Amino acid sequence: MLLSGCVGFGEEYTRVAGFSNREVGAVCLKGTTLEPRLGNPPHRVYETPMGMLNAIGLQNPGVDHVVNEILPTLDFSETRFIANVSGSTVEEYHEVTRRFDDSPIDAIEINISCPNVKEGGVAFGNDPAMSARVVEACRRATDKPLITKLSPNQTDIAANARGCIEAGTDAFAVINTLMGMAIDIHSRTPIIGNNQGGLSGPAIKPVALLKVHQVYQVAREHGIPIIGQGGIASAEDALEFIIAGASAVGVGTALFYDPLVCRKINQGLAAYLDEHGIPELAQLTGSLRLNEARSCSCD
Repeated sequence: MLLSGCVGFGEEYTRVAGFSNREVGAVCLKGTTLEPRLGNPPHRVYETPMGMLNAIGLQNPGVDHVVNEILPTLDFSETRFIANVSGSTVEEYHEVTRRFDDSPIDAIEINISCPNVKEGGVAFGNDPAMSARVVEACRRATDKPLITKLSPNQTDIAANARGCIEAGTDAFAVINTLMGMAIDIHSRTPIIGNNQGGLSGPAIKPVALLKVHQVYQVAREHGIPIIGQGGIASAEDALEFIIAGASAVGVGTALFYDPLVCRKINQGLAAYLDEHGIPELAQLTGSLRLNEARSCSCD
């Protein structure tokens, strides 16, 4: 699937020669809030070694414009379209989800990495209790499938996942970006206008793989699927995530330098299945064979 924030509201990649939405399982639309947002001051994006920092600030035209003006322009016969719901209060998450419930959108992804303005700016996703409250509120607002996008910037992602399952999530997206910074050594100021931003791309893949594995230990008990994401740029990357526990994978940063990378990943996955005589990809999900545990992994 194409990840939120990387393809606008689904129309940007229709201008890329050779691209077709039919080649992807789903398109996750840009993060949407109740009211329009202008986003953060520049710079908003900065390339880093093996990755990218971004702090867009959820620039979007608001949920009413998305539902009434943008969704009618999308071709729902080509692929699945997933809304991404963001907010600064539990009430806002509930209301945006309710608006999308009365729309043709196929599923709703909850971005719980947003700051809670009522709790001093602490991100919803970094506190299991607050995460569960958001999922519960969204669950009350819709019968559509709910995908909770988990943050890696927390102490125990498995505990958070467990609470979200109890609150009613149908799936997980693992992981969101890690927080990072870049500094201009001449001005001695942060390059990103918001001082810090979300780090994505190949640099975060090892972290994302571990988080998928950790969430899978909880999710498999309840039959909750995982969309693995974080630095995927090849079929080999995708296979690692699936073996770690993902049922599907999302591609984001790689699209910026290779808009047709999903076609290559799909072809590589098919070739791997043929080579190993595996009839379907689902048989690989969670097939990781762990080594014997050692007493310490600190070195």
